[in-house]
Amino acid sequence: MIYLDNAATALQRPQRVVDAVAAAMTSFGNPGRGAHGAALSAERTVFAARQAVAELFGCKDPKRVVFTANATEALNIALNGLVSPGDHVISTDLEHNSVLRPLYRLQAQGAEVDFLPADAQGRLDYTKLEILLKKNTKAVVCTHASNLTGDMPDIKCIADFCKTHGLLLVTDASQTAGCMPVSMDALGADVLCFTGHTGLLGPQGTGGLCLRTGVEAKPWCVGGSGAQSALPTQPQQYPARLEAGTRNGHGLAGLLEAVRETQERTPEAIHKKTLALARRFTAQVRALPGVAVYGDWDTNDRAAITALNIGDLSSGEAADLLWERWEIAVRPGLHCAPRLHRALGTLDRGAVRFSFGRYNTEEEIDAAARAVEELSKL
Repeated sequence: MIYLDNAATALQRPQRVVDAVAAAMTSFGNPGRGAHGAALSAERTVFAARQAVAELFGCKDPKRVVFTANATEALNIALNGLVSPGDHVISTDLEHNSVLRPLYRLQAQGAEVDFLPADAQGRLDYTKLEILLKKNTKAVVCTHASNLTGDMPDIKCIADFCKTHGLLLVTDASQTAGCMPVSMDALGADVLCFTGHTGLLGPQGTGGLCLRTGVEAKPWCVGGSGAQSALPTQPQQYPARLEAGTRNGHGLAGLLEAVRETQERTPEAIHKKTLALARRFTAQVRALPGVAVYGDWDTNDRAAITALNIGDLSSGEAADLLWERWEIAVRPGLHCAPRLHRALGTLDRGAVRFSFGRYNTEEEIDAAARAVEELSKL
């Protein structure tokens, strides 16, 4: 099998990640819920994971690394914790449904939401930011890289806009965390949301958000915290403020090792390799007759993702043929990004997404390009 669906989830993981999860499954108690050895061992590992994540993403206070089941939960915690009825939020057409659906629900509850539009090539018009600004604008919510095309918005432009107008910037790093350099300071992010199972190569069921000091989010989910149990409300200190219930200690043991592996390889080196693979593949397929490649490939930086369509095939038909004939795993459909598909004109047929990871090889990329060429001849 040639696995080119890394934007959905990693398939191969470092053996140290697997070993850490297996060891935790037979030795961990409940982190933060006891003073015996098994509970303390779990709590120490979870805190080590907070420290590692804080270092990787440049979060100044490890206690402000809040663990969740995935980026979707992290984004729900951030948006519901920061946005109230009457507030106005600006987002973009590049967003995943993990941003869109919480925003639509907040809109139904009395918040206002506007979107920076994308053109037919998926490019955002930043001149419209000032037009969308209102007196009650509270935050901008923006992906670090599109999960559909791999295009990266001009985060510096957006961050400067937020700084000028005193707005919060919430960034979705689902497609960049672990596979390219991600720094809260460099991005100008007040809140950074991430998942553990894609670029970081950690276990599914892990993710989180990092909050800049001074950013205060209301608890979205409340319940057990392991401390201050007599309080009728959720404790106010972080991370318990936003972490109700038992954390996924087993998964976080694996995430800790995944972050350590990423730091040893360095996100810069990982990004250099995966982007080179993406460019190698795209250079071979974009000139083929009947193949439409989406996104802006003239930019210097982007995520290692290529979205395309082949002739008159639906994205589902193309993906099925790639699997059945060549055992190439890709992702067809709308990729939970309906606004961007609408902008690209692919809302009816979707697109075939090839996403490249650190374990892919040039031989696999060339084989995938040859398969696309064969399908283009049908």
